Amino acid sequence: MCEEHAGIARRALFVTGAAAALTLGSVSFAAADGQDQETRTVRGTLPTGSPDFVYVPLEVPSGVRELRVAYTYDKPSVPVGTAGNALDIGIFDEHGTELGGRGFRGWSGGARSEFFIRADDATPGYLPGPVRKGTWHIALGPYTVAPQGLNYEIAVTLSYGEPGVTPEPVYPPARAKGRGRAWYRGDCHLHSWYSDGRRTPAEIAALARAAGLDFINSSDHNTHSAHAHWADAAGDDLLVMLGEEVTTRNGHVLALGTEPGTFVDWRYRARDNRFGRFARRIRGAGGLVVPAHPHATCVGCGWKFGFGDADAVEVWNGPYTPDDEVALADWDNMLVASVREGGRGWIPAMGNSDAHRDPDVVGSPQTVVLADDLTREAIQDGIRAGRSYVAESNRLSLFFTASGPRGEHAGIGGRLEVSRDAPVTVRLEVTGAPRCTVRLVTDQGVLFTSDPLPVSGSGTVEWHTTASYAAYVRAELRHEAAAGPLPGALAAFTNPIFLGR
Repeated sequence: MCEEHAGIARRALFVTGAAAALTLGSVSFAAADGQDQETRTVRGTLPTGSPDFVYVPLEVPSGVRELRVAYTYDKPSVPVGTAGNALDIGIFDEHGTELGGRGFRGWSGGARSEFFIRADDATPGYLPGPVRKGTWHIALGPYTVAPQGLNYEIAVTLSYGEPGVTPEPVYPPARAKGRGRAWYRGDCHLHSWYSDGRRTPAEIAALARAAGLDFINSSDHNTHSAHAHWADAAGDDLLVMLGEEVTTRNGHVLALGTEPGTFVDWRYRARDNRFGRFARRIRGAGGLVVPAHPHATCVGCGWKFGFGDADAVEVWNGPYTPDDEVALADWDNMLVASVREGGRGWIPAMGNSDAHRDPDVVGSPQTVVLADDLTREAIQDGIRAGRSYVAESNRLSLFFTASGPRGEHAGIGGRLEVSRDAPVTVRLEVTGAPRCTVRLVTDQGVLFTSDPLPVSGSGTVEWHTTASYAAYVRAELRHEAAAGPLPGALAAFTNPIFLGR
């Protein structure tokens, strides 16, 4: 079996290239024949340049109570700067591996070395349900392959007997007890132990409440298995939206606030021209399409699909780092481009923690949204409209407005309807930002920089301009720079206010 797998892999790779899927020789089990349990082991080698996904067919007989898979692979030493071996794993059931089809039963990426599926239970990341007769497929994802190749071993164990009862899923409500039209704080990029996180939903919810959040979004990598485990964590004081971090080889995207049980496939690259289909899938399920950490430097993390299908973009991800600075500048360039269209079609920005485990801080940063109520749809409307700002914690609050000479008024994400030469007053009120500097950014760049705020962290800044001088204005709060000409790390930033008719 080992030689058969390796030989097929090399031939298919030569013909199809790395973006294609590859199917290896199958693993077969006979009928139970009175056995309680049976194990088959397969071995193979994947060379450098392997396809993104490799499938091992698994012939499952009737009468199976539990399916269990364990795998290992070698990790040889590689030269500095060369990627070593990393192999992800998941599984599809008898419905097949068709892109966007019904066959998905779970994915753990590289977070686990084994998993099980039964009717009544499954490893986190996997969906409980009957183990039916038919051809299943173990999905291998060679994330990176060392020059020596990747040797793997998979052990499949079937246990026979009467299946348990699959529980009916219970999902969190789409509404919490809000304050009417108000500013609500949230973190929409969080990982639990249902993918590669180390926290339970209950632990995440407790940390969210401690961070002063009003809403969160479940966004485990490439699986919706957590959806049925958030109901107990939600409450009148915390809205839990459901989603997924769709983790492709050309970037990650948050499916934010989809209908419970929605699965969004990830098995494609930008060159496959399939992202639009799955962006429509997210929206059709009531979610927002939010490219995540678009300039992150990890393998496969940089966003390559363009922003034509985006409802918002995650500009700030976790602790503020140089790739966030690049993302912020890139987003600002998109705002400048939107000015040519009169400000129409601009993409709002947001920030999230991407917290996985200690010491990752839930709610740092957080997106603060002006919404009509604390419901899924109202929060999504606020994010989509850009009525939001991003803050490093709940200690920091902003009130940002622009006003005209005749009582015209606009807030974050809005438009101040004034003539090009009418005087405009831009006002920013800040609390919770000690010694931070305010910068006002326009389509011309930074046009105003304040003195540092007092140690109390509170202050008010006013700036006067016209629509002919600034097509939009947005605010940044920066910590004091340690040294050199670069600005300090962000403490907060707002979406823009557009000026002019």
